[in-house]
Amino acid sequence: MEAEQTGVISHDVRESTRPDRNLALELVRVTEAAALAAARWVGRGDKEQADQAAVDAMRLLLDTVPMDGTVVIGEGEKDEAPMLYNGEQIGDGSPPEVDIAVDPLEGTRLTAQGQPAALAVIALSERGTMFDPGPCVYMEKIAGGPEIADCLSLDDSLTDVVRRVAERKRTEVGDVTMIMLDRPRHEDAVAELRDAGARIRFITDGDVSAALLAVSQGTGFDLLWGIGGTPEGVLSAAAIKCLGWQLLGRLWPRDDDERQAAIDAGYDLEEVLDVDRLAAGNNVFFAATGVTDGDLLDGVRYLDDGHATTESLVMRSRSGTIRRVKATHNRPKLREVVGERYG
Repeated sequence: MEAEQTGVISHDVRESTRPDRNLALELVRVTEAAALAAARWVGRGDKEQADQAAVDAMRLLLDTVPMDGTVVIGEGEKDEAPMLYNGEQIGDGSPPEVDIAVDPLEGTRLTAQGQPAALAVIALSERGTMFDPGPCVYMEKIAGGPEIADCLSLDDSLTDVVRRVAERKRTEVGDVTMIMLDRPRHEDAVAELRDAGARIRFITDGDVSAALLAVSQGTGFDLLWGIGGTPEGVLSAAAIKCLGWQLLGRLWPRDDDERQAAIDAGYDLEEVLDVDRLAAGNNVFFAATGVTDGDLLDGVRYLDDGHATTESLVMRSRSGTIRRVKATHNRPKLREVVGERYG
């Protein structure tokens, strides 16, 4: 335990309920299990089975983690998601009390089609600190690294943003590269960016991975922008908070009914949500394991001796520590412990 032994009861109680640093490696075990399960479905054309395998494996391992967790960002409402549904209690029930956000398989289509950048993802923070998007499925978001964090805006035009970024980086607008989901709803933004002279790399899925690429140095990307899932927005914010950088988001209702539902639930649809609003805790954890090879992480790889390797990323906001974890898994032994489909 990282808590100091002061002999003051109130301090000890407070420390015992704080997420412990050892949770980081527990979360990696969870994402590794989900990735190993999903990887059995890479390229087989069945995204539902791939997703279900990841959910089953993640849920199985989460029961062993020492925490009293509540799923804030999950697979949906209980009626539609028998496991990892919003509001589900997970962990072994012991302290600390935490909020959990999960995406057991970010990139179900990528996995089914054998394409790059599918991940198994989880984030954790103190109870009551993780943003619950309520009825809103989508969020407009923009993210960038530390040197341009104060250039980001969801109120200014994208033209103004990329010009500020170019000026800050002492380069031309034509050297600024935006990573963005390839969606019809982005057509106007694409036209504006191209008129401004900026470059765009489109992705089909996977904007958690894309957000991390946008804020990391040496990847060739300067910014992420787009209207994508709110779960991915919260997960990305948790990761980016661990890095000490910035993401801005704003809820984006799909229609009038969803807009009214959000208003009725008390959401301010004009509010710009930064990382400290989306992941408000002082002790945020994030873990991701590659399912298929991507720019961010290697995917699951099978060895001739029956073993498999994984690569994971795990981060913690309180310490600012970032770890890459490469692991080799003995699949025959793993199957003995957790079942055939997880190895």
